[in-house]
Amino acid sequence: MIQCAEGKDALTLSRLAIQMWEDNTLEKLEEEFSELLSSEEARCFIKYVDGTTAGFAQCQLRHDYVEGTDTSPVGYLEGIFVLEKYRNRGYAKELLQACECWAKEKGCSEFASDCELDNTASFQFHRAMGFEEANRVICFRKEI
Repeated sequence: MIQCAEGKDALTLSRLAIQMWEDNTLEKLEEEFSELLSSEEARCFIKYVDGTTAGFAQCQLRHDYVEGTDTSPVGYLEGIFVLEKYRNRGYAKELLQACECWAKEKGCSEFASDCELDNTASFQFHRAMGFEEANRVICFRKEI
């Protein structure tokens, strides 16, 4: 079952997200999810299997330019994660479909995402889900 997350689900989302975004803290993620869940511009969906949390997806509307798109707003997959023991069962696809449906309801005609250049599993997932590669970018920074 896929369920739209509510404010009470911020900690549940954080416990999943920390496994994907390891550079964060559980507390910071919980604070961010609490804020996101009250926004009309974002949605999180949770996949449950026999009452157990198996994964989640976070999507938002982006009004700024999104690489490779022609419209605004664009639905954007900010993150998707399924626990290892639940992978390869189509659950990530279900979560993505929930995000895409929400974006359509919000008036979007395009949906986008990104992944790190070395994240081959994410790249393969995106390709399998029908995403077309729009561009490759290496970002730079330095302290001044």
